[in-house]
Amino acid sequence: MKTKSFEKFMEIIFLISASMSIVAIILICLFIFAGGIPFISEYGLSNFLFGTIWKPSNNPASYGILPMILGSLYVTVGAIILGVPIGIMTATYLAKFCNKKLYKILKPCINLMAGIPSIIYGFFALTVLVPIIRNIFGGTGMNIITASILLGIMILPTIIGMSEASIRAVPGSYYEGSMALGASHERTIVSVMLPAAKSGILSSVILGIGRAIGETMAVILVAGNQARMPAGLTKGVRTLTTNIVIEMAYAADTHREALIATAVVLFVFILIINGLFMVVKRRGLN
Repeated sequence: MKTKSFEKFMEIIFLISASMSIVAIILICLFIFAGGIPFISEYGLSNFLFGTIWKPSNNPASYGILPMILGSLYVTVGAIILGVPIGIMTATYLAKFCNKKLYKILKPCINLMAGIPSIIYGFFALTVLVPIIRNIFGGTGMNIITASILLGIMILPTIIGMSEASIRAVPGSYYEGSMALGASHERTIVSVMLPAAKSGILSSVILGIGRAIGETMAVILVAGNQARMPAGLTKGVRTLTTNIVIEMAYAADTHREALIATAVVLFVFILIINGLFMVVKRRGLN
C-alpha cells in the first residue's frame, strides 16, 4: 500500500516537472503579447513591420522595424550558408571516418566550443575577424559578412553534436547492406547513412538557426548596429535582438512598448521557422 502511494506521489511530481516547461512558455507568451500587441494595434501592423525608419527620438517618432527584420534574415542566412555544410561534413567525418585517437582530441574541442560564452566569441570576432574583413573589403569591418562568419562558427557545436548522434543512430544493417551490394564506403555514407539520418540532421539545423536568430551579445560587437536598411554585405546592420538590447535600458513609454512589440515579432518569426521546418521534416519522413 505504501509502495503504491509513493509511486502515485512520484507520478504527480514527475507530471508537475514535465508541466513546468509548458507553464513557462505560456507565461512568456502572455507577458510578451500583452505588452506588444496593444502597441502594434495602435501604431499599425503594416507601419510597424514594413516601416523603413526607426527613430524613436523624432517628433513624431518612427518605429519601422523592417531594417532590423532584414538584418536578422541576412546574418542568419549567411550563418546557415557557412555553418550548416561545415557542421554536417564535420559530423560525418567524426562518425564514420575519424580514427579513435584523433576523435579523442576533436570531440572535446567541439564540446568546449559549446560552452564558451557568446561574449567571448564576440571579442574574438572583434579582434580577429573585424580587422581581416576590414583589410579585405574596406570600411569598418563591422558588417553582415563578419556577423555571418561569427554566427556560422557559433552554431557549429549544435549542428555537429546532433548530426553526429543521428548518423551514429542509423542501424548498422544499412551500412552492411549497402557494402554487400558493392557500394564503396564513401558512397554508402553519402547515399545511405546521411539520408537515413536526415531527421536528426534537420533538427540540428533548426536548433542552429534558432541559435543564430536569438544571438545578441556577440552580434552587437561586430554587426555595426546601424538601424537602417541593409545597403550591402560590407555595410553595418542591426538585428531584432540587438535592437531590443541596445535601447531597452533607456526606453520608456511608447518606445518601450515598441521594443516589446519587436520581441513579439521575433517570437512569431521563430515559431514560423520552426513550424515550416517541422512540416518539411514530416514530409521527409513519409
